[in-house]
Amino acid sequence: MRKPLISSKAPAAIGPYSHGFKFDSLVFTSGQLGLDPKTGKFAGASVEEQTKQAFENLIAVLEEGGSKLANVIKVTVFLKNMDDFAAVNKIYGSYFTSNYPARTCIAVAKLPMDALIEIEAIGYAD
Repeated sequence: MRKPLISSKAPAAIGPYSHGFKFDSLVFTSGQLGLDPKTGKFAGASVEEQTKQAFENLIAVLEEGGSKLANVIKVTVFLKNMDDFAAVNKIYGSYFTSNYPARTCIAVAKLPMDALIEIEAIGYAD
C-alpha cells in the first residue's frame, strides 16, 4: 500500500509535498519545522521552542501514518547552527528516552523560512 500523508494537526506544507508517505508498514516524514499549525508561524525565536514544536509536528505526521515516536528507526536533524547541538540534544532526549533510533545531525547553510531546525524521521506502523 502506498499513501501520501496529510495531517490536520501539522502546519500546512510550504511547497508541493506531503507531510509524509506511508509505504506498506513504513512511514516516511517530510522535514518538520517548528511552525505552529494554527498560525503557520514559528513557535518562538529560540532553537528550543522551534525544536519542541518540530517534534510535536513530527508526532502528528507519524500518527497520521499509524506510527508513533516509539516506532521511529531513523531520524535526521538539520541545524542552522551546530552550536545549538547541546540544546537540541537535551530536548531530543526528552522525546526519545530509550531504544534510541539511528540519527544523523547535519549543520546546513540555510533552512526553509530561515528556520533554526528541521527534523525528519522514518518509522513503522503497528
